[in-house]
Amino acid sequence: MAAVAIQLTLGVAYIWSVFQAGISKTIFDGDNAKAALTFSLVIAFMCIGSAISGKLAVRYSTRPVVFTGGIIMGLGFFLASFVTADCAWLLWLTYGVMGGLGMGFSYSTTIACAQKWYPHKKGLITGIIVSALGFGGVIFTPIVEKAIAVFGGVGVGETKAFMVMGIICLAVCVIGSFFIKDVPEGHNQTATVNAVTKKQYTTSEMLKTPQFYLVTFAFLLACMGGLMMIGFAKPIAEAKGMAATATIGVLAISLFNSIGRLFWGTMSDKLGRINTLIILLSITAVLSLLVNSVGGIWIFVLIAFIGFSYGGLLSTFPSLTADLFGSKYMATNYGIVLQGFGLAAIISSLIAGYFKNIANEAGDIKLMFPAFIIASVCAVTGIVMMLVLKRISK
Repeated sequence: MAAVAIQLTLGVAYIWSVFQAGISKTIFDGDNAKAALTFSLVIAFMCIGSAISGKLAVRYSTRPVVFTGGIIMGLGFFLASFVTADCAWLLWLTYGVMGGLGMGFSYSTTIACAQKWYPHKKGLITGIIVSALGFGGVIFTPIVEKAIAVFGGVGVGETKAFMVMGIICLAVCVIGSFFIKDVPEGHNQTATVNAVTKKQYTTSEMLKTPQFYLVTFAFLLACMGGLMMIGFAKPIAEAKGMAATATIGVLAISLFNSIGRLFWGTMSDKLGRINTLIILLSITAVLSLLVNSVGGIWIFVLIAFIGFSYGGLLSTFPSLTADLFGSKYMATNYGIVLQGFGLAAIISSLIAGYFKNIANEAGDIKLMFPAFIIASVCAVTGIVMMLVLKRISK
């Protein structure tokens, strides 16, 4: 329950599109790509923080690492509330680097800790933990929308809303950390052995395997479409004539992101991780090509299903990592695999932001479509990599 509460606060990463329009206008002089880079840095440094925290958790235990992460994240969001257009780069440092690093300290460590307590149900337990992160977007969207309105509305209240987020995240993560407990030495030891290789890989051993590179690069390619939609769900809905209800897009992708994490995490226990990922990548490849074709209420349906498949990716890759390389060093190993996801966050925001700027200049959202074509091609390439991984694993 502590891990679920902490992961809920990490869900603030997935409501960036609520800030996108206002921040790009007031802080970055209308540059969507620069504003979206803030979101990318959160994800990228969450991945870096996860890699660092895994080693620290092994040495000092999970609790102090999560405690430290809560302080860094909360302080980063709080300081972001004081950023102005004169020093726009500070938003990247505070909200992006500090916020993301703090998230990373709590993300993979809580997943790894929970997996060790329930080794026979890695997919289910991972789905529960990370679905909380997705659902955090549902909880925080109305809170942040209200805070923005109270502090002056769109284009004015966004930075002050960062302060509210910072205080909430600091309180929940710090208090929650006191309830995190590592598995005692020897607990369920026979059950935690890797189901595929019967070996517990250290990080250095994992880095020498072809499976690691296939999983990491597949992770990078798989998440492109979902990350693009998360960053631009609200602006896309507004451009398609749904300005009055555009926030529904943020709620839809957050809610179905959460549902997808739990559903697909459970299904991966039954279907197998690689088979589940092939299904999810196929769904992503098709849905990314439909962004230009739908309008009206159907854009929200499309956003929801993209979130549903994206959520499945984020619950299945951690379990796949544990299956391939063992649970003992899971926090560190998954933190390294997660670098593919972090790189995807930066690449996807630059691509989506670039084409969104072109669409804005021409006044036609359809000119953003090439970004989603790229995402579809990446998903198809990811399918090929999963098929190769399946063959190598056999």
